[in-house]
Amino acid sequence: MKAIQFEAYGGPEVLKLTEKEKPTPTGYDVLIEIDCVGVNYADTARREGQYVVPTPLPFIPGAEVAGVVVEVGEKVTKIKSGTRVVSLIDSGGYSEYAISNEFSVIPLPDEISFHEAVALPLQGLSAYHILKTMGRLQPGEAVLIHAAAGGVGTIAVQLAKIFGAGKVIATASTKEKLTLAKEMGADVLIDYTQEGWELEVREATDGKGVDVALEMAGGDIFNKTLKCLAPFGRLVVFGNASRETYTMNPQTLMRRNQSVVGFFLPQIMKKPDLLLPSIKELFSYVASGKLKLTIGGVYPIEQAAEVHEEMNSRQTKGKMILQVK
Repeated sequence: MKAIQFEAYGGPEVLKLTEKEKPTPTGYDVLIEIDCVGVNYADTARREGQYVVPTPLPFIPGAEVAGVVVEVGEKVTKIKSGTRVVSLIDSGGYSEYAISNEFSVIPLPDEISFHEAVALPLQGLSAYHILKTMGRLQPGEAVLIHAAAGGVGTIAVQLAKIFGAGKVIATASTKEKLTLAKEMGADVLIDYTQEGWELEVREATDGKGVDVALEMAGGDIFNKTLKCLAPFGRLVVFGNASRETYTMNPQTLMRRNQSVVGFFLPQIMKKPDLLLPSIKELFSYVASGKLKLTIGGVYPIEQAAEVHEEMNSRQTKGKMILQVK
């Protein structure tokens, strides 16, 4: 089978098309013939050797795959060959076939396409649990969403509204991206590349600050976001796209009873009672038209390096997808 892998950490150029042996499922494993795979910032962090957990070499990136089950292991009872599925896997998605555990495979409703399916698991589940599980968003509360035109951001803006947020404040780096955030339902639009954007956030909340903030840039953005929190506010950290190091004095949280919470989706994946109901809920939102998925682009898998280059340059909007079949 063809696959994209890297043998050394580095820029997009380290991604190379190669031939690998098709895996064979055993035990509780299923073999998925991949139709398409989602591209995520986690993939670029893996490629650079900067991911949250170590990345062994050589490595085939890709954690978010949609396709058809073509073989199953001898212990599999829940999934049959021929089933259309989406799955989150540890690695191996940039290829024609990949192995997944049957408990991580989610059958697709007929009304959900492969492109819609692959745009949901990582970003959709992240947005859902950042807001609801970690951010504990309550109806009427104000939410600050950075990178609101990105994969997580476009979904988070919509889910915040669905969950009853009183005001959704979206930040992005261009007018075009802010326009997209507005189309998703954002109430307040702020260009975070302009000096003093954190003051605009406070002005938009009449000086109170936001109750929940989604932060994945790191560095100076993190520090300024912390200043945007209201009393009892929750800042959820789910990335460090800037790769900048930064420090925080926990005592600064005490005076206003604020919280900084970390989020890492693989921990949610270990809890079926959290994972399965939430993905089914997301499917229902898409099927009903409540949740619109923004596909930023669909590219042949052979162009994986070009897609990574676009993501590194912050030029993408919505979900980037590599087409395998």
